[in-house]
Amino acid sequence: MPATMRDLRPIETSDDQVLSQRIRERLRAAGVRFHANDNIAGYIEPGELEALEREVADQAQALLRALVIDVDHDHNTRETARRLAKMFVREVFAGRYQPAPDVTEFPNAERLNELMIVGPMRVRSACSHHLCPIMGRAWVGVMPNAESNLIGLSKYARLIGWVMSRPQIQEEAVVQIAELLERRLRPDGIAVVLEADHYCMHWRGVKDDEARMVNSVMRGSFLTDASLRREFLSLLSQRQS
Repeated sequence: MPATMRDLRPIETSDDQVLSQRIRERLRAAGVRFHANDNIAGYIEPGELEALEREVADQAQALLRALVIDVDHDHNTRETARRLAKMFVREVFAGRYQPAPDVTEFPNAERLNELMIVGPMRVRSACSHHLCPIMGRAWVGVMPNAESNLIGLSKYARLIGWVMSRPQIQEEAVVQIAELLERRLRPDGIAVVLEADHYCMHWRGVKDDEARMVNSVMRGSFLTDASLRREFLSLLSQRQS
C-alpha cells in the first residue's frame, strides 16, 4: 500500500472509539440534531477537524475498494480518498464544520425603511439524497427598520455560502437562509428567492437538462403586505428578463 494511504487509519480515542463516534455522542448528549444540513462546529474540539478528515479519507478508501477500483496500482485514484476527504470536510461541506463567518454589522443610523434587494448571488451546494451538485442563484429582499442591523453587500454572499456549503435540499436551504438573515438583521421583513439546477436530475435519473427549481420564503412585512411582495417579485422579474 502507498505510504500516503498507510496514514489514513481511523483516529481512535483513549476509550478505543473512532473520532466520529465521539462527536456523535457529544451531540446526542447535548440533545443537538446533526442532520446533513446542520452546523456542528460547536461540538468539534480544537485539532479534531484534521483527525476527522483523516478518518473520512480512510472510509473513502474503503468505498473505492468496494467499487472494485485498484487504488494500489491505478495512479489516477491512488490519492482520490485523500482528495475526497479534503473536499468534503474543508470545501463543499465546510458549512457543517466551520462556525459562521465573521460579519460586521452596523446600526441603521439613517433609519432606512425602503426595500433593498441583493442579488443575484451564485450558490453552490450538494443534494443530500445523492451528493450531486446544486448550482444556482439567490436573491434577498430586506425591509429594514430603525432597529435593524445592516451588513455589507458581500456579507450576504458569505452567510448564504455558509448555509449552502452543506448537503441540502433546496426547500430546506431557502428556509435556513431566511432564518439566519432574520436573526442577524432583525428587519421588518425578509424575502429569499432561490433558483437552482439539480445535477441529481441532470446527471442521473431522468437526465433532464432543462428542469430547475425556484422557491421562496417570505417573512414579516413581505408576508403581510401584498403590495411589498408584488414590488419585490416584479423587480426580480425585471432583472431576470
